[in-house]
Amino acid sequence: MAETEYTARGVRIGRWLRSLTRAGQVHIKDGRLELLTSYGTQIDSAPVQEVRAGRPWFGRGDRALASVNGRQYVLTLAGERDAGKESGTKAAGRFLEAVHAARVRAGGAADFG
Repeated sequence: MAETEYTARGVRIGRWLRSLTRAGQVHIKDGRLELLTSYGTQIDSAPVQEVRAGRPWFGRGDRALASVNGRQYVLTLAGERDAGKESGTKAAGRFLEAVHAARVRAGGAADFG
C-alpha cells in the first residue's frame, strides 16, 4: 500500500456559493485526488490526470480551484494557517504543486488549469 502523497485537513470545500464542508480533507494517493467531508465521506474522486487545478482570477490567495469529473470545486486551504503551521497562500500553492507532481509521476500532462 502506497503512502499518501499529499494531505490537507481543515479545508473548506464548496461549489460556487454553496459550502459542502467547512473542515474537509484533500488527499492525493496512488494517483487519485479525493475530496472528503470532515467525517471522511467522499465528496468526489478522480485520477490526477483528469483533474484540472489552478488559482481563481479574483479572490484571496488561500483559494484553489479544482475541476474533478467535470465539477468545479473551490478549495479554501486556510485550515493549516488557523493551526499556526503555514499561511493559506502557501497551503494553496503546496496543493497546486502536489497535483502537478502527481500528474508528472502518473505520466500525464503537467500543465495547470
